[in-house]
Amino acid sequence: MYDELTAVDIQKMQEEINYRIQELRPKLIKDVQTARAFGDLSENFEYKCAKQEKNRNESRIRYLERMISTAKVISAGSDEDRVGLFDTIVVFNEKLKKEMTFRLVTTLRADAAKGLVSKESPVGKALLGRKAGETVHITVNDSLGYDMTIRSIEKGEDDASLSISSF
Repeated sequence: MYDELTAVDIQKMQEEINYRIQELRPKLIKDVQTARAFGDLSENFEYKCAKQEKNRNESRIRYLERMISTAKVISAGSDEDRVGLFDTIVVFNEKLKKEMTFRLVTTLRADAAKGLVSKESPVGKALLGRKAGETVHITVNDSLGYDMTIRSIEKGEDDASLSISSF
């Protein structure tokens, strides 16, 4: 099992790991030590919160390291007239009778509320590699699907302006 990520994704994850290890970890350890000094640990809410935050940081570091170690590095390039990674696509949703705009991104940077659609999502899979003017069928599950017509494709690049998702 691996995740297809770009070199920029990996760089952003490594930067976050470095920040969490070099800056955040020492602060959180100090917070735990300070809260521990407040006394009885069984009734020390500050200690429990500080310990929980420290553990959350360590968990995020492990998660990012695992993502990097299992990642398959992919290129963001595509043919000039086809939908590729980081392109902005204007589509017409036949079911909703509405024009929509998406930007196709890696799973790590997906945020549907901002129009950032993962290439692994049903919409992303259907649009990837297609041309303007084509109608694609989006299969959500065995009983649900809908059609979208690609109106335009604006070529994009992996410019590192998109943040990686957190948990």
